[in-house]
Amino acid sequence: MDETSTPETPAPHDGGSGGPERPGITRRGLFGLVGVGTAGLAVGAAAAVGTAAAVDAATAEGDGSGGVHPFYGEHQGGIVTPAQDRLHFAAFDVSSTLDRDGLVGLLQDWSAAAVLLTQGLEIGEGGAVGGSDYAPPSDTGEALGLPAAGLTLTFGFGPTLFTDADGVDRFGIADRRPEALAALPRFQGDALQPAWTGGDLAIQACADNPQVAVHAIRNLSRIAFGRASLRWSQLGFGRTSSTTRAQQTPRNLFGFKDGTANLKAEDTALVEEHVWTGSGDGPAWMTGGSYLVTRKIRMIIENWDRVQLQEQESLVGRTKGEGAPLSGGTEFTEPDFSATGATGEPLMPTASHVRLAHPDQNGGARMLRRGYNFVDGNDELGRLDAGLFFISYQRDPADFIAVQRSLAADGLNEYLRHVGSAVFAVPPGARPGGYVGSGLFA
Repeated sequence: MDETSTPETPAPHDGGSGGPERPGITRRGLFGLVGVGTAGLAVGAAAAVGTAAAVDAATAEGDGSGGVHPFYGEHQGGIVTPAQDRLHFAAFDVSSTLDRDGLVGLLQDWSAAAVLLTQGLEIGEGGAVGGSDYAPPSDTGEALGLPAAGLTLTFGFGPTLFTDADGVDRFGIADRRPEALAALPRFQGDALQPAWTGGDLAIQACADNPQVAVHAIRNLSRIAFGRASLRWSQLGFGRTSSTTRAQQTPRNLFGFKDGTANLKAEDTALVEEHVWTGSGDGPAWMTGGSYLVTRKIRMIIENWDRVQLQEQESLVGRTKGEGAPLSGGTEFTEPDFSATGATGEPLMPTASHVRLAHPDQNGGARMLRRGYNFVDGNDELGRLDAGLFFISYQRDPADFIAVQRSLAADGLNEYLRHVGSAVFAVPPGARPGGYVGSGLFA
């Protein structure tokens, strides 16, 4: 529920899509277009170019059954792309036997598969049902007949990809690690669990159909077999922020509107300033990229549900219905932190979330948020294991760190437990014929 001011700026630009949204096509279309290996097969650049051209031609004659965001582009998709409703996020550990060429091959294979998956196509020779009767299908098939559903795939590199926990430079890239990419510091109140923390590689799959997102991660995990294994993954539903002005502000599991003041794709100048890395920010291979922070935040739902409405609003700093700041106005009115009530007390409580997270309280730090609600069943005491899977993109993780430290005094902390944490460098988008992160190995 972090606050990020969003003054009006010029025209919308979805840098992550690589072009305008186009009609979708079914996953049976262009059957068997390109074969993608599931155990170490590297896909050549020429094949990737041919795939993109064929997919573009097919999509132009699509049946309109789902939105399509092309994989190639200046920036990776899934950042300023209109936030989809569903998430499957996965962090991977690279095999101890993998060498530099093997890592490059994995990224090439993932990129070639992502081109097809984001178009709503099957992957591999024969796809799910058209291959040999005596071999496992190349595609797992649970998305057969479904459209692309706005799928985006976003790839990131963790600090441990550059040097592992023992300080070993496994791939000869330690000297190319951006200075900004370092494990996040411990924050007050952290209750981090190793099972939900860290990772060498990350893939964020967002879609408007949960099965499409799960299918993507499942098949990319399968392609990685023997080269990288899942460290942890998280399903999410009900986005907790908007990334365009056309989207209504959603609600989190506390029942409050979340992300009212999030950066939007239309805020092109602010996105350029606060999301995308510039040419002077670090190594050249990261120019046009971003930094991804994830935090798995468990909400103590049962305790919150016993809190009086007035206190809930005071803790958040907004009304629960309209989402207006307690200093007055409507949802998108800028909070007035100098306003006081009849007793002389600030109308925006000093320990309220909105006040502590606002850019004015954090040296102007802003980020673009793409979080999701989650419910992972219940714990051993019968309480909901539920909360917010926080995702933010920022030009420098230092911005997230500044805000999180400010939130040490947040009154909401009584009802929150941070149990997972990770940070990843997100390289710029891949070009046709290339693969994501290619600049790192140039």
